[in-house]
Amino acid sequence: MDAFEYKNKTLFCEDVKIEDIVSEVGTPAYIYSKNTILARYNELRTAFQDVDALICFSVKSNSNLSICKTLADAGSGFDVVSGGELFRARRAGGVPSKIVFAGVGKTDKEIRYALENDIFMFNVESASELEHINILAGELGKRPKVALRINPDIDAKTHAKTTTGKKENKFGIDFTEAENIVRRKSGYPHINLCGFHVHLGSPIYTVDPYASALKKMLPFIRKCRDMDCIVEYMNVGGGYCISYTGEEVIRPGDYASKIVPFIKEVQCKLILEPGRFIVGNTGILITRVTYKKETVHGRKFVICDAAMNDLIRPALYDAFHRIWPVTTNIKMADVEKPGESTVRRGMDTFDIVGPVCESSDVFAKDRPLPKVKEGDLLAIMTAGAYGFTMSSSYNTRPRACEVLVDGNTYRVVRNRETYEDLIRGEHV
Repeated sequence: MDAFEYKNKTLFCEDVKIEDIVSEVGTPAYIYSKNTILARYNELRTAFQDVDALICFSVKSNSNLSICKTLADAGSGFDVVSGGELFRARRAGGVPSKIVFAGVGKTDKEIRYALENDIFMFNVESASELEHINILAGELGKRPKVALRINPDIDAKTHAKTTTGKKENKFGIDFTEAENIVRRKSGYPHINLCGFHVHLGSPIYTVDPYASALKKMLPFIRKCRDMDCIVEYMNVGGGYCISYTGEEVIRPGDYASKIVPFIKEVQCKLILEPGRFIVGNTGILITRVTYKKETVHGRKFVICDAAMNDLIRPALYDAFHRIWPVTTNIKMADVEKPGESTVRRGMDTFDIVGPVCESSDVFAKDRPLPKVKEGDLLAIMTAGAYGFTMSSSYNTRPRACEVLVDGNTYRVVRNRETYEDLIRGEHV
């Protein structure tokens, strides 16, 4: 997390003290580093520069308008999975010719909206969806580009709830059905079938799943070309890993080492759909300690004002996030793995929990932490991806504010919700 550093025992984002931000905006608060977002985007662009890849930021990972605008201004395209995400991408300055629409359940209304916006391409996940797009495109006098999403039955060795390329997953089309679609492509006169899409899940910590999937794609692409299908684009999705523990992980250059030679061999244009890699380690969630509690059984709790409605990943995926006080004289370990943290002098072991009425409202169990008191601030690290975007108002809790830091300045890029916001649109 390059932008987040302790100086004089207190946490900074770029050149701004976290405590100064919180004194104005309160907690819980998501805080992002603009310059780290740009650095990660540019790292990807450099890694794949030999094939001039179209990088489409995955809006589902972080859909804040200011973050999307930051990336649009840098030249990024967008990967969207709903009409709402398309609306956000366009409102943030996204160029239609760089927007790819994915997702297994596009409605007719969403398809029309995408066609009216002349997006770059649809990633199609079923024969039924292809038929709907063909009919609607004909009605509107359009002929959109389409890539068939292939399910290659590859185990990406990631969490069971975030793997997408195995045969039992709902995503994509198997090779046999995809071949049949290609054979009858003349039956879709309003479709320009010109590419394929493979996304295996996220996060993927080795290059091997990509290599395995592309190895399966090579003979399939050749077969499709033999059937007079012009295969112009290959979309390899995203899924690039980041470090949640402080350990070194592979970088975009490592992925490119396997992907780029394949793209050159099949002579396709490359599309990427990264999300987590660009924003995951560029954001944190700041929460304040509300209470400390110890049971007669010796269980010690730190109860925070953030909850699973603010960051659901630990409850949903048993996801590990490093957590550390914003101000402390104890240095955070360089690497902290689940279940392997050490209790050092001045520390104790706590369950770090929120106030929501669910037993799963837990950020960390048995986590060594410097001793804290009520009112102290904690930073939940690596929260820039799938943090706010997956948040809710469960328990009728207003959602957090979002703040974007740029050098020595910052600004609120989403206001904290109010009680009035929570009931807006309802009627008695």
